[in-house]
Amino acid sequence: MSEPSSPPQALLERLKDYGQEDAFTLWNELSPQERDILVKDIEGIDLQRVDRIIRCSFESHGLPTAAIEPVPESSVSTVEERTPEQRERWWKKGLKAISEGKLAVLLLSGGQLSVPFSNAFSYGHRFCMQGTRLGSSDPKGCFNIGLPSGKSLFQLQAERIMCLQRLAAQSLNEGSGGFVPIHWYIMTSPFTDDATHKFFEYHKYFGLESDQVTFFQQGTIPCVSKDGRFIMETPYRVAKAPDGNGGVYSALNSSRLLEDMATRGVRYLDCYGVDNALVRVGDPTFLGYFIDKGVATAAKVVRKIINFSSGVELFCVPNKRPRTLKSLPASCKRTSVNTHIASAAYPQEKVGVFVKRGKGGPLSVVEYSELDPTLASAINQGTGRLRFCWSNVCLHMFTLDFLNQVAYGLEKDSIYHLAEKKIPSIHGHSMGYKLEQFIFDAFPYAPSTALFEVLREEEFAPVKNANGSNYDTPDSARLLVLRLHARWVVAAGGFLTHSVPLYATGVEVSPLCSYAGENLEAICRGRTFHAPCEITF
Repeated sequence: MSEPSSPPQALLERLKDYGQEDAFTLWNELSPQERDILVKDIEGIDLQRVDRIIRCSFESHGLPTAAIEPVPESSVSTVEERTPEQRERWWKKGLKAISEGKLAVLLLSGGQLSVPFSNAFSYGHRFCMQGTRLGSSDPKGCFNIGLPSGKSLFQLQAERIMCLQRLAAQSLNEGSGGFVPIHWYIMTSPFTDDATHKFFEYHKYFGLESDQVTFFQQGTIPCVSKDGRFIMETPYRVAKAPDGNGGVYSALNSSRLLEDMATRGVRYLDCYGVDNALVRVGDPTFLGYFIDKGVATAAKVVRKIINFSSGVELFCVPNKRPRTLKSLPASCKRTSVNTHIASAAYPQEKVGVFVKRGKGGPLSVVEYSELDPTLASAINQGTGRLRFCWSNVCLHMFTLDFLNQVAYGLEKDSIYHLAEKKIPSIHGHSMGYKLEQFIFDAFPYAPSTALFEVLREEEFAPVKNANGSNYDTPDSARLLVLRLHARWVVAAGGFLTHSVPLYATGVEVSPLCSYAGENLEAICRGRTFHAPCEITF
């Protein structure tokens, strides 16, 4: 124990101004080194800003909100109403904007390394482990979901960017301007930043140029007790947590990256979460639709359905002209594939839904935990479908102008969600609050928002739970990828053989070969592939 002394008087007075002087309660029990750590820790907190956030968030917590209304189906670009001509026109318009350098992509890859995986997969000479049970030290994007290629989520996304750059370059008419690479902004957190940097450096940025990737960190906010006091993680450190994926707005602003985007000529930003194995990074069709609509924001949505079966139906229909392949085991069958899998969200799935706040109000998202179960299952008697059916799956598009506006608006209002959690503290695990903003908190600020329906089996394969769970596992994500790519191969004139039931396998098409199933005929037509395998050039 150190000799009795007083903490820095000016800093103590500042803490008293905001009711946080308890942070120095154990000062006399600290060593000189621990005192230095505590002083630097508190000096690194913007006390005025944090106090404003705590007060505004506590005051708004529990207040009644405007009644919610379903989003009219007429307000959504649905899959069933979309024509091939529209898709082609949007695809070309999107590629044109990409070739002109108007699109950047933004990856949300922050957090606290607390995803509950129980697998470890090797990359290079190291292991990338995920989850608290393994003592994870690596970000979720390092994770290998077990595809034949062994590629991580980061690598899959990087290669889709490379493929998209090539498609955009090929779309240019002869004599037009030069092609500009797509810039990739990656939001990390203090908990994931170093490991993410090292992973990219080790893998040489997966073939991208290092100067087209920009890392930046989201902020952290002190965890607080139910009366708004800082929780002490140790006697000399305040417990902190990332400020949620909605912290991206203030992080982009404070790091001056919105200015950086403007300097690069970026006008549109495609934003997505790291844990989606099927994400179409920078989707030209979505971008073309977004530009066509002339809106400030847009989101891809997956339709929730009334009845959900966890079972999978997969029909293997023998090709009309089967041939015997003597080199294959007798158990192998050569088939064409028509796959139907669990393709839509169900009422109780843990994803938020888009709603309208009040009659004529703005579009916003209600989290699954905040939606009354009776509303979640309510049926539209006219259509026989769920009233609140448009799932938010964290696939968004923004104009740069809107991002500048919303960064100011969210900071000015300073309202964060209070997530009640067990917080590691000097008293063991204390119940308290983590303060977070969500990426969808921006939508109520938007003057206009468009929704774009996508099929789950084509664009949403979340990796959130350990294998053995009922949903959103590495295994389920891998099978969604393999089945989608199997359909691509068959559509391109290829054939599949398999030694195990086809519902349990498939093929992987390298993103360097095809972005969304296009241009595969030269590779696949007339060829036979034995599942599981990776198809490359």
